[in-house]
This record gives sequence, C-alpha cells and structure tokens, in this order.
Amino acid sequence: MTVSQPIIVWFRQDLRIADNPALHHAAQSGRPIIPVFVLDDVTPGIWKAGGATRWWLHHSLTQLSDSLRQRGLSLLLRRGPGDVVIADLAEQVGAAELVWNRCYEPYAVDRDTRLKAALKGRVMATSFKAALLNEPWEVLTGQGTPYKVFTPYWRAALAVTAPDRPLPAPDRLLPWPGDLTGDALADWQLLPTKPDWAAGLRRAWSDGEGVGERAAAVRLAQFLSNGAANYALGRDVPGIDGTSRLSPHLHFGEISPRQIWNAAKMAGESVNETFKVQIDSFLREIGWREFSHSLLYHFPTLPERPLSASFEAFPWTRDDTSLAAWQRGQTGYPIVDAGMRQLWVTGWMHNRVRMIVGSLLVKHLLLPWQAGERWFWDTLVDADLANNAAGWQWIGGCGADAAPYFRVFNPVLQGQKFDPDGRYVRQWVPELKHMPDKYIHTPWTAPPVVLRGAGVTLGRDYPAPIIDHALGRQRALDAFATIRSSDPV
Repeated sequence: MTVSQPIIVWFRQDLRIADNPALHHAAQSGRPIIPVFVLDDVTPGIWKAGGATRWWLHHSLTQLSDSLRQRGLSLLLRRGPGDVVIADLAEQVGAAELVWNRCYEPYAVDRDTRLKAALKGRVMATSFKAALLNEPWEVLTGQGTPYKVFTPYWRAALAVTAPDRPLPAPDRLLPWPGDLTGDALADWQLLPTKPDWAAGLRRAWSDGEGVGERAAAVRLAQFLSNGAANYALGRDVPGIDGTSRLSPHLHFGEISPRQIWNAAKMAGESVNETFKVQIDSFLREIGWREFSHSLLYHFPTLPERPLSASFEAFPWTRDDTSLAAWQRGQTGYPIVDAGMRQLWVTGWMHNRVRMIVGSLLVKHLLLPWQAGERWFWDTLVDADLANNAAGWQWIGGCGADAAPYFRVFNPVLQGQKFDPDGRYVRQWVPELKHMPDKYIHTPWTAPPVVLRGAGVTLGRDYPAPIIDHALGRQRALDAFATIRSSDPV
C-alpha cells in the first residue's frame, strides 16, 4: 500500500474536530483523508432517529462540514446500511485504512462487527474510545460482572478514571484528490416542512447556532462560570438555568466527556473546596451517563424489556386518551404540563421534571414506561438510547438501581418544593400565569373568586387533574402488589 491510498474517517456520534481520536489518528497517518457520515436508518435493530434529533442532526452536520472545510476537507454524505455503505466506499477508493469512534448501541456493535469481518484482510479497520470515559468492559465487579447499582459502579469507575488531556483540533488535513458523489444534506429532509413544528426549537437553540462543537464549548464555559457554583441545588430548580444543558451536545459527540471532565476538574481546583463539591456533583451526572451505556452494552434488550423479570407480568393499562393528554401537557397537574410543553417546544426538559412527568405516566396512569420512552425518543434533541432507556426503567422501578416502584412522586408537592414561586409553570402554562403562588400548583383548589381573578375556568382554560393523586398512588401500589413476590433483578 502506498501513502497516497486514503484513510476513511467514519463520523457517527462524534461530530467534532477536537478530541476526536479517529480523526487525530487519520491526521497523524499522513494519508489523504475522506471524512464521511452515513445516515443509517435501515440497519436491523436500529432505533430510527426521532423528529427532534433529526432537526439537531441537520444543524450539527452543517457545523461539522464547515469545520472540516476550513481544514481542507469536504464531508461526504451517503445514506443506507452503515456497514454496506462504508465497505462499498472503501472498495471504491482503494482505502488503506478505515477508522471510527465506537458506539455501544446493540445494532451499532453488530454492524461494526460485520464491517470488520467484511474488510478483514483487505482494509485495516481501527476503532477508538471517544464517547465514554471508560469502556463498558473496563468497570466490572470483582466477579467480572456488570454493576447494576450506580453508587458502587461510580466508585469503581472513579478508581480507574484518569482521562488523558483532550486531543487538540488539527489545523490542516490532507484531502483525497479523487472525485466522489454524495448526497446533499437538504435531500435528507431532516428539517420539518409541513407542518413546521420546529419554531420552538429554533428559538431555544438560536436557529441552529446553538448546535455544534463551537456552541458546546461555549455552553460548557458558561456553565462553569455561572451555574456550576450552585449546581447541587440549582439542578433541581427548573425555573432557573441551573444545569449544563450539554446533553444533546454529548449525545451527538459535539463535545467529549473527556473535554468536560478536564475542564470541570480544572475549574474545581482553581476556586475553592466548596466549588469543587459542586463540580463533583456535576461530574456524577457524567457518571450516570457512563453507567447507562454500560447497562445498554451488557443488557442489549434494555430499551424494550424490563431488567427486573417480575415486571414482565406487571398489569399495565392501555389508555390512549390519557396518553395523549400527558403528551400534550393537559394532565391538570401544572408542573407536569409545564414539563411536557417545554419538551414539545424546545426538544429538552429539565431533569427533575423528567422524573416527575415519568412518575405520573407509569404510576398514576399505569401506562407502560416504553410509551414514555418512545415519546421522549421522538421529541428530545438529546434522545440517547442508553440514557433514555435507563432513565425510564429507573422511573418505572424495573431497571438497575431503580427507584422503588412504591415510591410515587406527588406532583403537587414536587411542584411546590422545586418551583415554589411558580416561575417554571407560568412560563410554560401561560393560562395559569395570573394564579397566585398559593394555588399555582393546585388551581382546582382555588376559590371561584381567585379563579375569576386569574381568568381561569377549570375545564375550559385548564383541565382538572386527570386522576386524583391519592387514587393514582393506591392504584399503583395495588398493581405492584400483584408482582412483588417475584424475584428481583
């Protein structure tokens, strides 16, 4: 093989230039580089991207393409089964090597295995760790089994987590001089047309300027300068900007966990011990992401089936009317409805509120956690298969390290505790904006004179609660009693 033979860099969930091990390896090889992204929505077992993530992907690929162009490369876009498209491309250009950064979804593992087998003896195929601090097989119990409880997992992970410094972005990359035909990004129709439901996403993420590698770096810097100082408390208050909002950037690989880890650790060491505690609390959330990916890798049916076998027999209900009310933010519980409307408009929801809305769905309404998982998958810009599945199984009480099923969040008390002045509710449920604080989370208890003064007629302007909390809680406990004699995970 000659040095003129190209090296293919297959971009996937790593849409960045800096701290990209596959791209760094290609740059160091001295070979001409062909960067490619494949829109793969047909590989068996794949979870096809939902509407919100397709919107984000369009803008992220636009940003990546611009960054590569500034360094001399043109991003090739193709569509189809990833292993087939890449194998065909490697043969077409006579590639010397193919590199990519690893993904851990079951279909991705199977696809990459097939590709390596197909290329064996013809093209060198090398993969790298870039999406996680630790590989799923690097943090195991003393018996060599995967952890099913987060705290011991994270304790073990911290013992081996010593990330190197992030790799720098290459200044210049050597292009391959041949001619290749690819798709135009617009032809993929990732953006909605009719109806155009993305106006809220455009507002929330600055018309796509809030997407991509540069936006992720800015967001991290802003968080470490502001929200991080009060993160342990601020992360539970949805009415303020107290979280990093880095989850979509992490999912698409616009920023790496290693970049976040190093920047956060440096910030924590440069201020004081109190700030360091806040940073450690933030990095624990990075740890939960690592734990979720470990679970998905070791338990590939995580998105479809409960980890706790006893929940296979749980008496879930089917109630399309209640599901639709939950999806539209019309449950009659203001904190829940605020969260569901924030999700629909912006493609993102505050983490504390995700737990509250999930609890109402699976416990009060007895609707299966998979229904919530599917809705989040379609509406979240940070719809990550591992995080989404692990989170919903946690809420449902059927997963690893799950909240006990008998712990049923009271949506009224949750709203009063975490949104005491109703700021979050008033932003996303504007029909209640004139309700006094005393009744903002319980409008159905307000005297008629208060409702009139706030311009609210229950049942017309805002619904009564879809189910009484006490009734819903007891129904959930009764349902749980039917399976609790089964063996746990």
